[in-house]
Amino acid sequence: MEKKTTNQSDIEKLAELITTSRHCVAFTGAGVSTLSGIQDFRGKNGLYQTINADDMFDIRKFRQDPSVYYSLSKDFIYGLDEKEPSTVHCVLAKLEQAGFLNAIITQNVDLLHQKAGSKNVIEIHGTPATHRCLDCSFIMPFPEVTSIVRTGAVPRCPKCGGSIKPDITFFGESLPQQALADADRNARTADLMIILGTSLVVQPAASLPGMTLRAGGKIVLVNDMPTPLDEYATLRFSDLQTTFEALEKALFQK
Repeated sequence: MEKKTTNQSDIEKLAELITTSRHCVAFTGAGVSTLSGIQDFRGKNGLYQTINADDMFDIRKFRQDPSVYYSLSKDFIYGLDEKEPSTVHCVLAKLEQAGFLNAIITQNVDLLHQKAGSKNVIEIHGTPATHRCLDCSFIMPFPEVTSIVRTGAVPRCPKCGGSIKPDITFFGESLPQQALADADRNARTADLMIILGTSLVVQPAASLPGMTLRAGGKIVLVNDMPTPLDEYATLRFSDLQTTFEALEKALFQK
């Protein structure tokens, strides 16, 4: 197998952009999750090739019969505690701890940024960390729901018996307004946005890098597929793993 390499000069430029940035933001998509063995949604071998998205993540169908969602997501969502953060997750956490990264905006719902140690994670598609009753809003934590789902049962509210739904945004629901506001503010404030593992086609998330550009900031792209913003990127890399291995060496192993 051919070993993927990364231009060291570009890595040094990226390291300099990060360390001299006033407000650096990372924007992550499904490509970051796949490094941890999590299936993406829309790729060639993605989840939606075998499962109808409407069956799994449609709020009307969930209200009618939540067992369909829990059956289809038993491995995908309720196996997340068995997944480990990738090099990308871990380096982003180190960047935050070192004071170089102000926020992570993520389209992912896998909790791996938090597991890696990142603190300021803005989850614009919601989170499975909490589940709540659709009738009385009682909140159940992810581990408790996971233990129920893995038995093949459908979780019900212990207070009123209502349906328990993850705080992931389903089709037919609005995106979390506070997360969107936080993402918008960070995108407009950023003088550097590092875009990782997303093809920038899903709106409104895909509009965030444009906010950074219009405010005079720079964007860096790391993605193995073309994006609509390739021509506007200050730097572009194709491979997440090798890029972040090299970046970690440049910043933390001198």
